[in-house]
Amino acid sequence: MDMGGMDRGSSNMTTTMSMMSVFQNSMTTPLYSTMWTPSTTGTYAATCIFLIVLAIIFRLLLAGKAYAESRWLDAELRRRYVVVAGKAPLKESLSQDSLAKHVTLTENGVEEDVAVVAKKYTYVRPWRLSVDPLRALIDMAIAGVGYLLMLAVMTGNVGYFISILGGTFLGSLLVGRYTISAEH
Repeated sequence: MDMGGMDRGSSNMTTTMSMMSVFQNSMTTPLYSTMWTPSTTGTYAATCIFLIVLAIIFRLLLAGKAYAESRWLDAELRRRYVVVAGKAPLKESLSQDSLAKHVTLTENGVEEDVAVVAKKYTYVRPWRLSVDPLRALIDMAIAGVGYLLMLAVMTGNVGYFISILGGTFLGSLLVGRYTISAEH
């Protein structure tokens, strides 16, 4: 903000802020810092290829997180066999109930003192040392790559923008079926 030349007694405060409002096609647009300023057609193309790969990585991270979340949920909801003390043997309960429809079969045949425990849904999943730190790292990587892509778009460079769109297309084409639409 430029407030130079303003009167202290003035009630009209005006500010000047410059923001890129149009796309431009300069091949010397810096990316992330002035150290990364393409100077030739080759370095500009390499920068665009980098942005394509970064957008693909973003989609891979989203798909990887969706896959990991699915595996973690399956592990939580997977059936577990629990030994039940004091339960009547299955043979006796089957002989008493001629219409018995629930039989526990395992690799060893009918199990007599085992109950199947399964949870159909979970409202709040418990915190687990084996899952939550990894989930946090994946979320951090997704946010970091997303912000880098956003900064590249904010340069206003048409080539950078099209590269990111192309990388998003290619990434979605490769792994889009694995992502959860709510996380995009």
